[in-house]
Amino acid sequence: MFTTLLETANLDVSFGSVAAVRDLNFSIGTGESVGLVGESGSGKSVTALAVMRLLPPQARVAGSIRFADEELMRAREERMRQLRGRSITMIFQEPMTALNPLMRVGDQVAEAILAHENVGNREAWTRAVSALEEVAIPNPASRARDYPHQLSGGQRQRVMIAMAIVNRPQLLIADEPTTALDVTVQAQILDLLARLREKFGLSMLFISHDLGVVSRVVDRIVVMYRGQALEAGTARQVFTAPAHEYTRGLLNAIPTLRSNRQQALAMVEARQYSDLPLKEVEQGHWARV
Repeated sequence: MFTTLLETANLDVSFGSVAAVRDLNFSIGTGESVGLVGESGSGKSVTALAVMRLLPPQARVAGSIRFADEELMRAREERMRQLRGRSITMIFQEPMTALNPLMRVGDQVAEAILAHENVGNREAWTRAVSALEEVAIPNPASRARDYPHQLSGGQRQRVMIAMAIVNRPQLLIADEPTTALDVTVQAQILDLLARLREKFGLSMLFISHDLGVVSRVVDRIVVMYRGQALEAGTARQVFTAPAHEYTRGLLNAIPTLRSNRQQALAMVEARQYSDLPLKEVEQGHWARV
C-alpha cells in the first residue's frame, strides 16, 4: 500500500482564455509510478511544469498541489529552489536543448550537487562520475569530460537521468524521455528508469503519448484529453478494460496492435524489464548506444 507523496486537487492552469488543465485530480504514492498519457496538447507537460512551479508568469494556476504534505502552491520561490533538483527532479524530452552545450557533462551533473549540498568541487566531481556510472555511461571518468555534442542521443539522455538521480530525489518526473530516441534505445532507457526506480525507491510521474511505452514503467495510468482526466486506473485495468472511448482509441493507435498490446500487458503483469542484472547495466553493457 502506497502512502501519498504527491497529490493534485482541482488543479486548473490557463493562459489567457485558453484552459490548458482543468480540474485535475491525481496522486502518486511513495515508490509508485504513475503515467500521464494523452496526445500532444492534452495538458501533460503543463501539469508537470505546474508541479515544478516552472510555468511562465502569464500562466494562471489554481487548486492544490501537495508534496510530502506541503502545499506547493503557497511555497515561496526560495523553498521551491530547495525542492527542485533535490526532492523533485525532472527529465526533459530533448536532452540536447536541456544540456548546456558549453559545459562538460560531468560539470553539469556536479553542478546539481553543488546547488544543494555544501561539498567541495572534487567531491562533487567524484559523485558526478559515480552517477554517470549508475546510468551505464561507458568509461564514465573519461566521458564526464566530454561535451554534449560528443555523446549520442541515448548517452545524452543518460546524462539527464544522472543529473536527476544524483541527489536521490523522492519524486522523478520524466516528460516524454524517449520520444527523440530510436526504438532500441527507447527500450534501454525505459529499462534503466525501471531499475533505478527499484534500486532507489523512487516515485515517478511518467509523461507520454504512447500507452505501449508507459506499460513498461508505471503502476497506474491517468488518461488526459484537452486538459482533463478522462480515465484513471491500474495499468492492467486500462489495458484490459478501458472505460473511455478515447482510451480505446489510444490503444488502437499502437502499431500492430495485437502483438504489441499483448506484449505491453505481459510487461504490466510480469514487470520483467530485462534479463541483465543491475550490476551488468551499471558496468556499461547497454552503453554503446
